[in-house]
Order: sequence, then C-alpha cells, then structure tokens
Amino acid sequence: MTNTIAWIHADNLNPNQPCLQKDVPAIFVWDEELLAEWDISFKRIVFIYESLLECGVTIRKGDVAIEVAKFAAEYKAKHIITPTSPSPRHRWIMKQIKVLIPDSKIQIYQDAPFIDYDGHIDLKRFSRYWRKVEKYAMTPTDE
Repeated sequence: MTNTIAWIHADNLNPNQPCLQKDVPAIFVWDEELLAEWDISFKRIVFIYESLLECGVTIRKGDVAIEVAKFAAEYKAKHIITPTSPSPRHRWIMKQIKVLIPDSKIQIYQDAPFIDYDGHIDLKRFSRYWRKVEKYAMTPTDE
C-alpha cells in the first residue's frame, strides 16, 4: 500500500490486527486532551505503552488529528487506515483529520469482535466494561 499510513488507537492494540498487517508506517498518539480529562492510572498508561511496543508503532503525544496529519505528510500519504472504534471521539477525530487533509481517504478496518454483545457498554473504565462482558468473553468457543 503506497502512500498509506495506519492510525492506531487504544481501542485496538492487538499487534495482529488488520491495520498492522499491511506493512505501512503506523502511528499512535497519546491524546493530551483525553489524558487531561480522564483520570487514567499509571498502570493503565504502562499497559498501553507496553502494548504499543509490541505493535511496533511510532508514538507521539498531542492533538491526535494534528499529529496524524503531520505523520501522513511525512510519508506523503493520502490514505489512512485505522481500526474500528465504538468511541464518538474516534469519529470526531476522523472528521478533524478530513479537515486537515481534505483529499484524504480514511478506511476503517473491522477486526473480529472480542465478544458478541450488543448492549450498552461503559467505555470510561475497564472494570465497568469487564463486568458487562466477562461472561461473554470467558465462554468457550468451538475453535
């Protein structure tokens, strides 16, 4: 994929996800606004950082849309691939990227879902999320 970059976010840090299998430069941006707004524990930050090291991505900090746009410019990329996310903020950032790079194409890659669940999930805290999905995640599969 020429002139393509991958934008990786904390909603999918799997090193085997589709975006990281495309042999393109990849970036993760620590979202300064989100870090200031949420009370993210040091343990969570370390977990994310260690996951990023396994993913082999460029790590930056700042305004996500601006940093992704700068990264795209460095690689003369107009095509951005990113994993899907349930986050409204992710959709908002994609709109901001389109403003910063008007002729860009953002392609969302759908990975296999972690669980089969269609109810409301609180994504602000992992413990709340896990309480909702644990019984689904720990159910044996046919594989």
